[in-house]
Amino acid sequence: MELSEKKCISCEGAGSALADEEVEAMLMQIPGWEVSGIRIERTFRLSNFVEAMKLANQIAEIAEQENHHPDLHISWGKVRVELSTHSVGGLSENDFIVAAKINKIWDREEHEQAI
Repeated sequence: MELSEKKCISCEGAGSALADEEVEAMLMQIPGWEVSGIRIERTFRLSNFVEAMKLANQIAEIAEQENHHPDLHISWGKVRVELSTHSVGGLSENDFIVAAKINKIWDREEHEQAI
């Protein structure tokens, strides 16, 4: 099953963070994302501030649906997303699920703008 089709699970009692090998394998499934310390992040570039806010709001909807919330940094024409799982002190599968869902809406939006 693709990451974007999975649902996040409760992080309470989730155990430990993913091993480096697991992180590398999952990272291959979310193009554009990179590991930065104990989190994954991606910067999305848009045409203006309104478009950046639109994307941020779409990400907020995903976060609420999955009950897994990224850190968002919004500026003119740019949204940087950072994901980690605080309860495990690093990365969990939930981070990659949310990243995949964000990529899915980004790819859809980019396709619609190109038409």
